[in-house]
Amino acid sequence: MEIVRGYAHTSERWRGSVAAIGNFDGVHAGHQAVIRTAVAAARKQAAPAAVITFEPHPRQFFAPRIEAFRLTVPATKAHRLEQLGVQVVFELNFDRDFSRLEASDFAAQVLARGLGVTQVMVGEDFRYGYRRLGTPATLADDGKRFDFRVAVMPMVSNDEIEVSSTVIRSALVEGRPEDAARMLGCWHQLRGVVARGEGRGRKLLSMPTANLDLGQQQHPKQGVYAALVEIHDGEHAGNYRGAASLGTRPTFGDNPPNLEVHLFEFDGNIYGCDISVSLVKYLRCERAFDSVDELQAQMQRDCEHARLTLDRMQDFPRLDS
Repeated sequence: MEIVRGYAHTSERWRGSVAAIGNFDGVHAGHQAVIRTAVAAARKQAAPAAVITFEPHPRQFFAPRIEAFRLTVPATKAHRLEQLGVQVVFELNFDRDFSRLEASDFAAQVLARGLGVTQVMVGEDFRYGYRRLGTPATLADDGKRFDFRVAVMPMVSNDEIEVSSTVIRSALVEGRPEDAARMLGCWHQLRGVVARGEGRGRKLLSMPTANLDLGQQQHPKQGVYAALVEIHDGEHAGNYRGAASLGTRPTFGDNPPNLEVHLFEFDGNIYGCDISVSLVKYLRCERAFDSVDELQAQMQRDCEHARLTLDRMQDFPRLDS
């Protein structure tokens, strides 16, 4: 899959594409329905299967000081789109000038002249253009003017609850990662580069941990979880199981929140590696302990609880299955 940043100089290879349009944060079941429809139509027409998305997320652009909310970092989103059969992602820079494009100018300049799409798929809640005045209906009208077709997909429901990024965020904040996974179609992942912490896990607790700064990613409920970990690069690349703690480490004072994960049966050096952590089961809330020994004993119990939990867990289906 190729990622094209911008729309001004689109290769002839990708013109004539069938494209799904949206932020697609999380690439949840509703997003997947739109994207699968675009991919199927592209294959039928022997056209490129594309996704048009925006970076930074418009919400982040308009409110840069807002609390972290992203469900997927760009690398995770790109991987999931590729699994769904997307051949090219047009990642459009959402800056001040782009935010002021009128809806009709977006259709004319970006979709028709810039990218040369033949058909676009959007969800029924899709909004675009200056002040979000563009709707699926206005897009369909513009499509007739600029010679591209428009298909509108209905919202997807899960147990009579409409699937949305907002509902998934709520599930994570409330410590319900299994519910989030059902809407995503896979385990929710937190991704980042392993940073050096203060070394307490290895030195004081005999339990080394990988530390992640979550950046703009949505923080799930603070506490201890059973976790699945994927190391994406380096000599230890692969999949592992573990126990993770998300919080402020109150036993050691007042600290900024971060994610620490201990990998079972692992003793390699992964500083600087790109990893993804799936928090798959909430085990307990975070609390302060009276001593390091008390904390260490609890961590051992947490690891045993996580092992038993993971032994009973069932994997979610792959996006491309």
